[in-house]
Amino acid sequence: MTTRTRLLDPAVGGAMSALSKVAKQGLGDPALAELVVIRASQLNHCAFCLDMHLAIARRYGVSERQLDLLAAWEEAEDVFDERERAALALTEAVTVLTAGFVPDEVYENAAKHFGEARLAHLIGLIVAINNWNRVMVGRRIPPGGYTP
Repeated sequence: MTTRTRLLDPAVGGAMSALSKVAKQGLGDPALAELVVIRASQLNHCAFCLDMHLAIARRYGVSERQLDLLAAWEEAEDVFDERERAALALTEAVTVLTAGFVPDEVYENAAKHFGEARLAHLIGLIVAINNWNRVMVGRRIPPGGYTP
């Protein structure tokens, strides 16, 4: 694999970083934000982002049990609360868009658990990590380059 030192134009990278930061802050729950970005990164097969965000999640106190069972969150009912499950369902729906849109019941359930502003930040966070995943996968950036 070739070394890729410049991922993006600095202005584009800065804008993407700003979106990620604002969305995480607006969500107001750093542990949940990490669960969301990890789940999207799993779906997108982004090893770099998984490596980075798993380390960050541990620093925020996300349990090893949640991290171990995140890929099977729907079956692990006692591991994730209703709010986390709503955020993860929305993450999957926005990331995959299998039906071409987010199903009404997924959106409505998320809206029930998050106020209008926090829901907008959650969607912004999902969009931001999907962008980052596509950059890192598209540029074939391997895991291991993140240092806190």
